[in-house]
Amino acid sequence: MTQGINSPFRYAGGKFYARKLILDFIPKHNSYLEPFAGGGSIFFAKDKVSSNWLNDIDNELINCYMIIRDNPELLIDNLKDEKATKERHTYYKKEYKPTNNIERATRWYYLNRTSYSGIMNMVNCYWGYGEKYSMRPENWSRNIIRTSEKLQGVNITCLDFEKVISEVVDGSFLFIDPPYYNAAQDKFYTHSFTKEDHFRLCDLLKKNSKRIKFLLTYDNTEDIKELYNWATGIHEMEWNYTINRTDDQKKTNKKTEKEKGSRYKGKEIFIINYNIEPLEDYEQLSIDYNSILQIT
Repeated sequence: MTQGINSPFRYAGGKFYARKLILDFIPKHNSYLEPFAGGGSIFFAKDKVSSNWLNDIDNELINCYMIIRDNPELLIDNLKDEKATKERHTYYKKEYKPTNNIERATRWYYLNRTSYSGIMNMVNCYWGYGEKYSMRPENWSRNIIRTSEKLQGVNITCLDFEKVISEVVDGSFLFIDPPYYNAAQDKFYTHSFTKEDHFRLCDLLKKNSKRIKFLLTYDNTEDIKELYNWATGIHEMEWNYTINRTDDQKKTNKKTEKEKGSRYKGKEIFIINYNIEPLEDYEQLSIDYNSILQIT
């Protein structure tokens, strides 16, 4: 089995901090699918199984995944002399015009590693790199290589979620992390998710519920709870995490102690269509960001 690693990307709305909670919920399986892969934090954290499938509607993200899987050395070569500077960020964002898929992946990777919170919607894709806490360009090649190794043999597609869920083999386990129901998602993502899409997803999962197992993560809203009242379980989850001045830089150079180590709470619901053994302690997961700075 391939050892768990961290996601190669920074991704708005990703599940990096909730990984342990989510992994504890996952049942045994031989076929795995993420219809909304995004940064893929759960796929990269868990062991690979016989069949692995990552899908996302964002074609630039998927192109970068495919280049990392199939041609990592070409991407590394394109990035080998790069420096993380605001000027280069502006260049890749506004001036650089890719002419092939390798160059598309180069642009996407550079901007993702140097933008505020990994936001890739160009309207809100701002410089957000911090020399002390961000992954430095000299470490990007190692990041790409280990990601490529994990992606070998993985099916990677850029399709509508309905197609992949409908086609996944019986008995598969799906980790499903769609955009929040109540969120200004247009600020973060290049492809929006409408209310109709949320309803379509619910109908699709209900239709396929007897042949697949799924763990669906959502913002904790009464609308979603009502929408999925047919599911086996709806668990209210909460986890703590501490951020000690990440590369999401503030404008002021002076930091108070509170700003240096701000505490946040992740609050969501986990919706499942299978029975699980009671977990002893899943209410809160506390993470010290100092221990994971090297991968942000």
